[in-house]
Amino acid sequence: MQVNGIKSTNNNIRFNGLLNNKLLVKGIEMASDNGVLFCSAASLVLSTLVRPLAIMATPNVEKENKQYACAKSIASSIIGLGITALISMPVVSAIRNIEKEPHKFLTDKAIKTFKNNSENLAKSSPFKFTTQFFKLGSGVLTVVPKTFLTCALIPPVMAFLFNQNKKKQEQLTFKGITPKPNLYQRFTNKLSGIFAKVFNTEKMQKFSSKYHDTSLAQHMFSANDVLATGLFIHFTNNNKHIKENRKKTLIYNSAIATGITVAGGYLINWLLKKPTEMFIKAFEKANKGLPNLPKYTEGIKNAKAGLILGGMYYLVTPIVATMMAEYMTNKNRN
Repeated sequence: MQVNGIKSTNNNIRFNGLLNNKLLVKGIEMASDNGVLFCSAASLVLSTLVRPLAIMATPNVEKENKQYACAKSIASSIIGLGITALISMPVVSAIRNIEKEPHKFLTDKAIKTFKNNSENLAKSSPFKFTTQFFKLGSGVLTVVPKTFLTCALIPPVMAFLFNQNKKKQEQLTFKGITPKPNLYQRFTNKLSGIFAKVFNTEKMQKFSSKYHDTSLAQHMFSANDVLATGLFIHFTNNNKHIKENRKKTLIYNSAIATGITVAGGYLINWLLKKPTEMFIKAFEKANKGLPNLPKYTEGIKNAKAGLILGGMYYLVTPIVATMMAEYMTNKNRN
């Protein structure tokens, strides 16, 4: 499925095709290399513009409750991207070391098991599953700091966007630390050795062989959302800078949005299973010359899961969750 080049005799216009478009290929490559960072980048765009607009357009909801929901959306996306990049990149680099030099880190027995009758490790589904398990698993490490900082940033964001508090707010600054290449490489090599020990265990190999054909990205992203929501509720309850009469609505909004997102995400993922398989085959056919083509399959699956959950959370749920949260708050007041 490739759009053939179309030439115009007047303007010499040429369309190279959608499936081998450089932007699409780079996006899928990013989703394969670092799925959690890809998801955070997509969330940044959706949560700083689309979701706030949808929330503010919700009818029959107190203005301040909508403002708090917007502040939470913006704070979570900004913090999410920064923390995710900081934590996930060393993990991804460490796994990439194992992918490039498997004989350096893995035992011969582990390599043979992971190959699973495949031509090489790059084409092995169990091996790709294991590498993605660690890459996507790095998202779990970001949940606690992201959720804590999101909750802490809601009052400053409220003050900045909606002039809710004229008092001087504490400014949180984040200074990026760029490690020296040799120090960073030593650190990631150390991580590679630690991860390789898990790769080499029989339990990990059996786990990969059993579940390699499941929707790993969907499960990992959904688990992260549920964990993050639970922590957000805890941190919100204990945040003294968020108004007490606004906490319940904010908590209801977050819990309802996550519930709808996760349930709806699994439904849409199931409905799109066959179209996704068709797209993967068409993409592979249109990009036969790409080196290490099998890894793009994992990128497509990661991008699909991230975009489905992002679309559900930032496009579908804002109005529904905001209205239901307002209703539940008013019911409790009565």
